[in-house]
Amino acid sequence: MDIIAKAVSILMHDGIVVYPTETVYGLGADAFSDEAILKVYEAKKRPVGMPISIAVSDADMLHAVARTEPWMEPFICTFLPGPVTVILPSRKSVPAILTGGTGLIGIRMPSHPLALELIRQFDSPITATSANLHGGKEPHIPDECTVPRELLIDGGKLPGTPSTVVDLTRKQVLRAGADIDRVAKFLLTL
Repeated sequence: MDIIAKAVSILMHDGIVVYPTETVYGLGADAFSDEAILKVYEAKKRPVGMPISIAVSDADMLHAVARTEPWMEPFICTFLPGPVTVILPSRKSVPAILTGGTGLIGIRMPSHPLALELIRQFDSPITATSANLHGGKEPHIPDECTVPRELLIDGGKLPGTPSTVVDLTRKQVLRAGADIDRVAKFLLTL
């Protein structure tokens, strides 16, 4: 069994895995399983109620979990896949615990081939929070992934700059990170 197949099996049984992205290592669990989501909060020692982003593998999966307006599509098509998290109105299918009660969901579509293959083979969104303790250093090498997990997919040394977080509903950058200059310029055109 290859590493991706093993990771998918763990996700299907409400387990958690660490996976590489084009920014930092992520902590993945089934985004539709309350049990798996609670394991992510516990592993990170993150307060329940704080939103957790999810990762998707394509536009169809994104539109299955979030609502978009036509004016948002150029931004989404330009920056996803890539090192950007977009905040969008969530669909009712998204567990409320992930939105922190806001009705909004952070969505990543990583451009790292291992992350995309994991999500594609799982065929459902996974959590997309960094694989570190809440408030800790963003992990860019496997040894910095300090959270409990069933499996780590080693992607070697990653860039280490977290994704830029953009609330598209308000056309506002919430966290400057990777690709911030291009993101900021594009937001001015919306």
